[in-house]
Amino acid sequence: MKISNMENSSSVMIAIAWCLAWGDKRKPKFDLAILQKMRQALKDGEDVPEEVRLIVEQVQQLQGIDKDYFPKTLDELKTNYPALWNQTNRIGLVYGGATKIKQYVFESSKIQYIRGASALLDRINLIDLPAFFNKNPKSNQYAIQWNEVRKWLDDTIISDYKFSEALIPEFIIYSTGGHILAFCPVAFVDDLANAIEKRYTEETLTANSCAVGDTFRLLEIRFGLLQEPIENTLWLDWYRQKYKEPLVQAYFGDLEKNLENSQTERCNNLAVSVEDAFADRKSFNELTTKLTILFNQRRSGHDFSSRPSRRNPPMFETHPYLMRDEGERRSAVMIVQPPDLPRESHFSEASARKHLVGYRAKKGKPAQPKWYDDSQLTWKSIRVEGWLDKFKSFLQKNPSLEQKYYAGFEPDEIEISQTLSHIANASKGFVAYIYADGNNMGGYIQKIRTPQEYQEFSRDVGLATEYAVYQALAENLHPHKLQNFNDEESTLGNGALVHPFEIITIGGDDIILIVPANKALAIAKNIGERFEEILLKQVPLGESAESEKIIGDYKIKQDNKPVDLKKCHRYKPTEASPSQCQLSTSIGILITAYNTPIYYAKDLTEKLLKSAKDRAKKLKKAGYCSGTVDFLTMKSVTMISSDIKEFRRQALIKNLRPKLKLYAAPYTLHELGGLIRVIEALKNAKFPKSQLYQIRSLLERGKQTAILNYRYFRVRLKQDKQNLDLQEQFEEAWCQPKDSKNKGNLAPWMYDDGTLEYDKSDYPLFETIWRDVVDLYDFIASPDDDHDAIEAQKATTETEL
Repeated sequence: MKISNMENSSSVMIAIAWCLAWGDKRKPKFDLAILQKMRQALKDGEDVPEEVRLIVEQVQQLQGIDKDYFPKTLDELKTNYPALWNQTNRIGLVYGGATKIKQYVFESSKIQYIRGASALLDRINLIDLPAFFNKNPKSNQYAIQWNEVRKWLDDTIISDYKFSEALIPEFIIYSTGGHILAFCPVAFVDDLANAIEKRYTEETLTANSCAVGDTFRLLEIRFGLLQEPIENTLWLDWYRQKYKEPLVQAYFGDLEKNLENSQTERCNNLAVSVEDAFADRKSFNELTTKLTILFNQRRSGHDFSSRPSRRNPPMFETHPYLMRDEGERRSAVMIVQPPDLPRESHFSEASARKHLVGYRAKKGKPAQPKWYDDSQLTWKSIRVEGWLDKFKSFLQKNPSLEQKYYAGFEPDEIEISQTLSHIANASKGFVAYIYADGNNMGGYIQKIRTPQEYQEFSRDVGLATEYAVYQALAENLHPHKLQNFNDEESTLGNGALVHPFEIITIGGDDIILIVPANKALAIAKNIGERFEEILLKQVPLGESAESEKIIGDYKIKQDNKPVDLKKCHRYKPTEASPSQCQLSTSIGILITAYNTPIYYAKDLTEKLLKSAKDRAKKLKKAGYCSGTVDFLTMKSVTMISSDIKEFRRQALIKNLRPKLKLYAAPYTLHELGGLIRVIEALKNAKFPKSQLYQIRSLLERGKQTAILNYRYFRVRLKQDKQNLDLQEQFEEAWCQPKDSKNKGNLAPWMYDDGTLEYDKSDYPLFETIWRDVVDLYDFIASPDDDHDAIEAQKATTETEL
């Protein structure tokens, strides 16, 4: 039999055919050479061996089912696909990955440990686990690591055949975001899940991980979980009668709520009919849901009879009189003295591994440091590629962005930032934590019905996230020359050139960055916009013709739904373009001093992200589908003990008449651009900073008092183009009355009637962006400032030479 349709000979088809041909024993049903010939024939569209022809025909029939087809009754399914109905052989699926990732990564407050922990988890997820399946890395530099992992796998799992020979690259559905989903022969499901957990534990010692697996019939890959016998499966006729019951709604979704939301929400494409809701659930989606439930159960300590318990995670006992590592959690096993490190350091084995990997990620491809070679530790980090290496590789493939980023500096002269003080030196001692996460991912996944669509979706989102970050960094940052710098923990001094950012992680739709405070808003806005533009194929992933391409179609299907731009945006709503992408990002930004504890900063940034996501959910009712951003600046306030929302309610909402809200965050991406332009206009108009602060202090005295004082200060400015620009960018853009019949403006106030709020107890009220403007005033770098800084750095470098 010859496979002529290359779409049918996809990696998913090869994976399923291999699992069925291997059989349900640890020894393959057919000779391994036959399986290899079958795999190669399917890849090349050639004749498959006669021994496996029937299996391939069944898999091809499954793959040939139209994606929109769904049988009304089980009898129809049996009649149309009798061979699949009678197929009893099963296929394994395994799902697993790291858990409590942030707890492991941010265990220490030092950037070296954080960088090392993140790089180690990335290496396991992106290199080690794919190596289980004989999937070669993109770079040949990982060849030694790849071979070591394969040997480790065969030594770990004892079988008649090498365990690695049972796994092929086509098994992997996705391996991003710290998790992996893959097919597997039935006999090795538990072995593979155990190996995944063991790999994380052996390499990190302390990181939590979890993996589960189950087996499914061939027909279940397309039509979800089926009973044994299949005739006992509850089908569409049953669902029509029960879909309003609470327990059924919890599993299949609330159709009445979906119908109500579909009248206004353009972002979601959720089912509104009984048939669509049932078909969306009874698909490959139901299998992944079952695995997710098993994953959560095992992570919580639930026992599985066929596997060892996970109830007791890795623990390293210590003693009150023993010396501990710098995180003060585990007993130290070594002490490193200067000059090997800038200061005396105490390491447990787990922290030593983090520091070592962080060192190698920082330096690229060096030999192991002497202090580690002299230790008694036997664990070796063969190869580590940090995010900066990937960023530099991206720049090499995109010459225009490379030229823009380096701005005339030589790439080889630039060092990675060793501490947060290096990044903060580019912004007067302040850094910004950026935490971004995808919106509507769950809603989109609910519509995915096949493994192939899962594979494409994961790949596309991963690429869009990663390249959005690279492009945003390249367009907004430049190498920074350390000036007036004094940090005893740094081996770099004044005059050294550094990359002024740190990529903590980019995984799936998650992003954690540390950047100079004065570039944070521009970078965040750029990431949010580029993420959507890349998915819509409006912006390419790279400049070369060979660059990877986005496969899926993420354009909003219900573009005829109403969009109330005046409810979506407070800044020039008529100039905003309605969002077109089904997926977007929400972003939390914390601007703070570089010595703020990292764990506390991470926790606060997560709360800001949650606030931004809440805003995005509310804006859905008005038809807004794009990204949102919330931020907080901590220049003098050192701690916020309560929740962000509660802090703002108590400190920044005044119960006067009318009620006043002294902030306007979160913002849409369009509004964020307007906020930046207001600050630039104030700087260009030479608006005195003392008056900025005075107007802010007068906001609390009432609406009329603040308006009067703003008008007084504004008319005293020089009446020129810059003054008119301020009037256009702030008063006319933000502060127009909601009723178009009214003339004039409410500057510095905006009116909010609370129509989009769930809790309307605080509304209506007047809000203002003025406090946000003042807080951000010192952290918005104008293009002229950026150009002058680069020229000054170049001039200093030339003088020194």
